[in-house]
Amino acid sequence: MIFQDSPLFIAATLCIAVFFGIWLTRFPWGRTIGTPIWVILICALFANAGLIPSAMDGSPVYDGVFLYLAPLGIFIALLDVDLRSLKNAGIPILLMFGIGTIGTVVGVMVSWFLVRPEVAIGDLAGAVAGMYTGTYIGGSINFNAVALSYGINENGPLFAATTVVDNLIGTPWIIATLILPRYLQKLFPRKKLESAQNTEKRSEISYISMASLASILTLGFLAMVIAGVVKNYFPQVPEIITLTTIALILAQFPAVQQLHGKQTLGFFMIMIFLGVIGTLCDVSALSGVGELATTLILFVGLLVLIHGLFVFGIGALLKMDWDVIAVASQANVGGNTTALAAAESLNRPDLLIPGVLVGSLGNALGTYIGFVVAGML
Repeated sequence: MIFQDSPLFIAATLCIAVFFGIWLTRFPWGRTIGTPIWVILICALFANAGLIPSAMDGSPVYDGVFLYLAPLGIFIALLDVDLRSLKNAGIPILLMFGIGTIGTVVGVMVSWFLVRPEVAIGDLAGAVAGMYTGTYIGGSINFNAVALSYGINENGPLFAATTVVDNLIGTPWIIATLILPRYLQKLFPRKKLESAQNTEKRSEISYISMASLASILTLGFLAMVIAGVVKNYFPQVPEIITLTTIALILAQFPAVQQLHGKQTLGFFMIMIFLGVIGTLCDVSALSGVGELATTLILFVGLLVLIHGLFVFGIGALLKMDWDVIAVASQANVGGNTTALAAAESLNRPDLLIPGVLVGSLGNALGTYIGFVVAGML
């Protein structure tokens, strides 16, 4: 189809996915799955059916979502937070993030000795293990940092294979972390954090006036400009940290608290972002990476499984809030962006700020630990 690569058609399809994701939750069986998961699944189906391209193939729309829409949605969602959430959720989520980090390293080591990826990959196997260590501690920034250092990005087939498998395993784990808390809470009830008590009854639909819309977008755009300026002068400061700081300050002002529609607008943008994540789950891309894909799928699949058993298992023993465990795991596997998306999707605005902080910590630690593992193996 000629129009499938049209930016307008792609944008329309992403919006349609959000519409149907919301519509399906009107049914009892659809509500048990939830809008975020439906959006990911619908967009994954569209991408694998060839209706729209995968985000791995590139598009101005996908680039715009990653560069502008996702950060803007995160900023708007953060305007709804309460400073008390950091006090109540900060230590628990930091603890679970640390446990998840250890689980990732253990998973890499166990997978290395069971799958023996060096047989299929060769001398660069240790570097690949370091890439996956980094990315499942703090997100894709660490993945690319290790890859660039070892020159894996110059090995086209290997870099393509590692990227495809990362997306194919990472996307289902996002879905898993959105599903597991709901069912685990039913089977093994856990007391939620005190900061969650006032967020349980948040309305899914709120109306927004033109004045509120203009105000919210103005604050968001200006905050992104400021974050970009700070990044230019202080490259070591991630833009998400600047956005978080500005949002946290603004959220304490009564005038900002009274703006209507922050949840609706921020949640919609995050749903679009999750839709793009869904397109990354492109099964057909495996055909282009050959037999190497089998080794990588086994290696990464076992790694993530061990990480999950580690973080959810120890979290269960500690009787930790299941939502906290899920957001901490997403901070490990996907970074602060997917951690924020998970917190918003689980209707836990009290975990937004803690999710940003541990996600940023993962960005800092992941690269170092990734290099250590690559050097050891």
